[in-house]
Amino acid sequence: MDPNGPKGPDDPDGLSASEPLSHGLKQRHLTMLGLGGVIGAGLFVGSGAGIAVAGPGIVLSYLIAGALAMLVMRMLGEMSAAMPASGAFSVHAERALGRWAGFSVGWLYWFLLVVVLAVEATGAARIANGWVPGVPQWAWVLIFMVVFTVSNLAAVKNFGEFEFWFAALKVGAIVLFLALGVLAIVGWLPDTDPVGLANLTGRGGFLPNGWDGVVSGVLAVVFAFGGLEVVTIAAAESEDPARNVARAVRSAVWRILLFYVGSMLVIVTLLPWTSMVPGQSPYVAVLDSIGVPGAGQIMNIVVFVALLSALNANLYGSSRMVFSLAERGEAPKGLLRISSGGVPRRAVLASVAFGFVSVLLNLKWPDSVFLYMLNAVGAVLLFVWGLIAVSQLRLRRRIEREAPERLTLRMWGFPWLTWAALVAMAAVLVLMLADPGSRPQVLWSGAATGAVLLVAGVREWRTRRTGS
Repeated sequence: MDPNGPKGPDDPDGLSASEPLSHGLKQRHLTMLGLGGVIGAGLFVGSGAGIAVAGPGIVLSYLIAGALAMLVMRMLGEMSAAMPASGAFSVHAERALGRWAGFSVGWLYWFLLVVVLAVEATGAARIANGWVPGVPQWAWVLIFMVVFTVSNLAAVKNFGEFEFWFAALKVGAIVLFLALGVLAIVGWLPDTDPVGLANLTGRGGFLPNGWDGVVSGVLAVVFAFGGLEVVTIAAAESEDPARNVARAVRSAVWRILLFYVGSMLVIVTLLPWTSMVPGQSPYVAVLDSIGVPGAGQIMNIVVFVALLSALNANLYGSSRMVFSLAERGEAPKGLLRISSGGVPRRAVLASVAFGFVSVLLNLKWPDSVFLYMLNAVGAVLLFVWGLIAVSQLRLRRRIEREAPERLTLRMWGFPWLTWAALVAMAAVLVLMLADPGSRPQVLWSGAATGAVLLVAGVREWRTRRTGS
């Protein structure tokens, strides 16, 4: 197998490369994965920290961060519709910039997923332990990991069904929250009066901490948009990847922005921003304020499902990424073994094995070893997004020249909006370096990225030296 991917003499750039994996995912799976894949604990719980620093201006913070995520998703959608591949942006980076880029972005993203997987497994186990204290937290982690490993080892449609219903519950919860919030704002719920704009304009105004607060809010929420990328990885295992990924991206980006920005607007309109406590869900606070019984437990269930959904999606995404790396000669060839059902079982087991190691580190040393690992992937998402943007800049011209009919989904305002997204990513990194709380993430992530780039460079040098 060609280490650079399956290519033919009439297709030197691999534009027509086919995938050996199963094609068991349906359009509804991809659409719901695109909608629900990014809705997680970062929104339901983590948004409180953003509100605490930005006040009502958190709405602008989410608009800015969401706009950046939408641009990245549109770029990725354009490339994935033209060149569907299980490695998605890793394959695109290799075709655009060379093997070093595909190797680097692929392994960085794999590392990011398996470390975050541990956070999600541990978070879900803590909630489950609260419900059933007789079962220790480590046992819950083991149960979740085994269940989703078995699911991912079976036919890919099992993954699709799990994610479809997980995402449906999360999307349904957001829609219901928005509906109740709007009714409460206009005073149409029992025992409620119209709230007006007092919470938006009082207590320091809409921007109580100025634009500095909005910027701090962006830093607090931008990484909550991570997870959108998995839909383009999954598209390679659907019946019509080019059409399906284009439809999934189109339906996802605007609705996700509506869910995020809309729910933030509801929260800061109904409640004083000064009442927000970082680490506590503002959604629970809103539901309590409008008299929804058992609001805390309802949100616990939603967050629990969100964590399991993210665990499932990250295990899937990491296994397909390492399989793609092996397919191109950037990971051990033994990972290429595919089951009769078209599932890369060894890639799944390799990913879950490291996931188990991460979980053990999280349970044993959450404030030392695991904290360093978490910091090492803290800003990796921005590096991955940056390589996606650079790859799109180079591949767009090539596709227009060699296969323009494949551009079924086009990046808006090319190339200006792509460059604007790159500038925004650089600005976020600079701001994180200037912020004492975020600086360790940038430094550790920079070190991890530098280490992977060094390995990629050495491999490139050895390949050129040996001529193979």
